[in-house]
Amino acid sequence: MEAIETSNLTKYYGKARGIIGLNLTVGEGECFGFIGPNGAGKSTTIRTLLGLISPTSGSARIFGKDIVKEKKAILRETGYLPSEVMFYPGMRVREILKFSAELRGKDCAAEAGRLCERLRLDMAAKAEELSYGNRKKAAIVCALQSRPKLLILDEPTGGLDPLMQHEFFEIIRERNREGATILFSSHILSEVQRNCTRAAVIREGEIVACDSVEKLAESNARRVTVYGRADLTGLEGIQELKTGGAATAFLYSGDMNALLRRLSEGEITDLTVTEPDLEEIFLHFYEKGGERA
Repeated sequence: MEAIETSNLTKYYGKARGIIGLNLTVGEGECFGFIGPNGAGKSTTIRTLLGLISPTSGSARIFGKDIVKEKKAILRETGYLPSEVMFYPGMRVREILKFSAELRGKDCAAEAGRLCERLRLDMAAKAEELSYGNRKKAAIVCALQSRPKLLILDEPTGGLDPLMQHEFFEIIRERNREGATILFSSHILSEVQRNCTRAAVIREGEIVACDSVEKLAESNARRVTVYGRADLTGLEGIQELKTGGAATAFLYSGDMNALLRRLSEGEITDLTVTEPDLEEIFLHFYEKGGERA
């Protein structure tokens, strides 16, 4: 069974585009990345899947359940972390967590305590006194404390310092090893590359690529850094040329022999050639309007 399956899922806000014809599958037990810049349609997709907004057309199922007809059953086994977090003023963290657990009809006190300890979250703190980072921690505990089958995380690391980001991903990897399915929405490509096995790229409300993270990062381009002096004028295949100090860096998709011949005519002290990371491929992908580099 697929954990998430959509068929031509579409959402318009009046005449404004939300998402258009999304066809997406996420396998049970997968850690799946959903990537795109702000405004691409990530949050609209997530809110539609959770029944927080109604689709204009198309359909989707979560663990075989229809997102419109069986919304309550879906929410019982799903943990959701929104990108923006707000709580009722006057409540303390422990009350927020208890209220969240009671909505599911569960006693999650023991697990909530363990998560708060790992995330260094004060359970006695009042909601209105929480920093942005601590509000995000409280929302993380709300999403995880019931140990749901599906975790939907929308831009989860905003506001977390590097140590807490590291601990957060440790917890997420543990849950994934235990069998939880994770849909991880982010515009931080390095997070997806480190933690997900597959990913989809959304652009202007449409899925423009969906594959393994390794396949998405594949390209005939290479990241080249040259130290020394060389005349690269007119050499075909150079993209994103940047010069700083003694180094010149660029993406290169041309004939490698032609590059080496040109460099041999200069005064080169060092040279590195590596594969570009997912972020570079993603940016180039967007600049090309959906065509692979």
